[in-house]
Amino acid sequence: MSNIHDAMQNLFCKLKATYQAQQREPKVMYEPDWPSEIYQGDPDKNGEIVWRPHTRSVPARMDNIADSLESVIPEQLSEYYGGYYSANIAAKTQRGELELLLPWNEEDFERLQKNLVAHILMKRKLRQAETWFFAVTDQDDFNLAVLGNTGEVVLERVGCEPQEVIAHSLSDFILTCEPVII
Repeated sequence: MSNIHDAMQNLFCKLKATYQAQQREPKVMYEPDWPSEIYQGDPDKNGEIVWRPHTRSVPARMDNIADSLESVIPEQLSEYYGGYYSANIAAKTQRGELELLLPWNEEDFERLQKNLVAHILMKRKLRQAETWFFAVTDQDDFNLAVLGNTGEVVLERVGCEPQEVIAHSLSDFILTCEPVII
């Protein structure tokens, strides 16, 4: 099992190379009311701005939601969400296409935590294994999540038990992702 920081840096290098191979820059619509450390430079005439993933100087922790849920958040998931600001990253694996969900800024990080709490509460209500989502797939109603008690990456239909173990860890899974331009 590799560490999440190395896996993410590898992913960011592959993302940069993917855009460079097509002589492009990753761009998003500039939102002045939704600031982020990922913005690079000024918006162009179409209102788009170049972005780059940003490694937080002090990683955020998710202990607050772990404590409130009386649960343990897989360490790699906490490092994944708390270590970076980024636009979501489209990628593919041998299994299909997906979008890695990452916080845009601190406000988005807080909103993401609320969504994770709601997800865990739903899983408990349904008496299902606790999972922590981190990506959506190209298959309707399926997402990728980290299984709380093992740290394995699983494929699950929303509202259902995990269907299949995809990787032994989040970092191992991220190492299989190849960024794509959409």
